[in-house]
Amino acid sequence: MITAEDLKDQIATLQRQLAELHQREISEAIAKTRALIDEYRLTVSDVFPNRQGKPKQPRRPSNVNAKYRDPVSGKTWSGRGRVPGWLVGDRSGYLIG
Repeated sequence: MITAEDLKDQIATLQRQLAELHQREISEAIAKTRALIDEYRLTVSDVFPNRQGKPKQPRRPSNVNAKYRDPVSGKTWSGRGRVPGWLVGDRSGYLIG
């Protein structure tokens, strides 16, 4: 009779085998791709024509002034993103003048 522990061991073995197979396939795909690039002397712009070659600059977070303040804790919220738990009901009582 097969136990749950036996099945768990089989699953773990199969998952390991799958991960190894996947890694082998990735390695083969990379090797084939590199061989084709070398054979045809391709450049990045040949393979990815829409890419301009420059890495995009990371966006700096914008500083937004707070619009709402919790009178009890003093916490603020800018009005962007998820609504905080302390901001319930009518928001006009929380507006910063």
